[in-house]
Amino acid sequence: MENDESSRDGRLRWVCAALGALSGIADTLAFKWLGTSFAINGHDAMMFAAAWFGGSFAVLGYLLGDAIEGRRREAHASQLIRTQMETISESRAKLIQHEKLAALGQLAAAIAHEVRNPLAVIRSAAQNLRDTVPANDLDARRACTFITQEADRLGNLINALLAFARPVHISPVRMPIAELFERVVNSTGEEVSAKQVRVERPANRELDAIDINVDPDLMTQVLVGLVDNAVEAVATGGEIKLEVLANDGQIELAVADSGPGVPAELRGRVFEPFFTTRAAGIGLGLAIARQIVEAHGGSIRVGQSISGGARFSIILPGAGSATTAAA
Repeated sequence: MENDESSRDGRLRWVCAALGALSGIADTLAFKWLGTSFAINGHDAMMFAAAWFGGSFAVLGYLLGDAIEGRRREAHASQLIRTQMETISESRAKLIQHEKLAALGQLAAAIAHEVRNPLAVIRSAAQNLRDTVPANDLDARRACTFITQEADRLGNLINALLAFARPVHISPVRMPIAELFERVVNSTGEEVSAKQVRVERPANRELDAIDINVDPDLMTQVLVGLVDNAVEAVATGGEIKLEVLANDGQIELAVADSGPGVPAELRGRVFEPFFTTRAAGIGLGLAIARQIVEAHGGSIRVGQSISGGARFSIILPGAGSATTAAA
């Protein structure tokens, strides 16, 4: 591509020179037509004047073309430098992220080793104590329940830390998107029914022509997490839509809801580790989802749904036909 551009730049100088020469000759002929005579010592100097003006204008055209080419080269060099700087910045950010993950992995492993067993003992003791407390001792039973719940919460935190710090290894297979959505709907049926949420998805016949290369378990985990978040965000009787758009060699999977949505100022942070707006949230669910999606060679982003709620979309390399289907 650079050779093609250099070739175009080289041609531009000579094109401008040729145009300059033609312009000089044309001017000479115009002056001749208007009655101007060109003579030297009484001899006709028409050809000399045409050659003089044509040559002078050719030099000017060549210099003008060279100046234009110089500006183009400078713009191309600036764009190349910007691209290289962006690549370096991205590489640095990824390196920093990898270093953070490595440190977090060591920390998570140490926490799991030191905390898991004592935490299990505390939970078991609290559970056993609750079973022996008299039924009328409500304060003691409440305290035991609180200990058990907090032990479970800390256990979930440790598991989330380990999942986030562990490198993602995928085993992709080609599968119909209809099958993937079916797995997601079956896995979230209890939560959806409990809140009377309506889940819409494209009809299977609209998805039959679309296949996707993903790790079924990990991608189901991502979509189930997004649906669970949507169920928590919407009001009782709300609506969640599963959408898919396949086009230009890419497939977009989306989960849209009728909840309050994600404020614009927070959309750039929702995938950061440990960032959460929930009182009891850990802030690793979406960060882990991003890791899984990126391991598939894709990307995940958040926007606004048609109803004003949140819309989380996953962009993945496509494996089927370019077809559109949306609930």
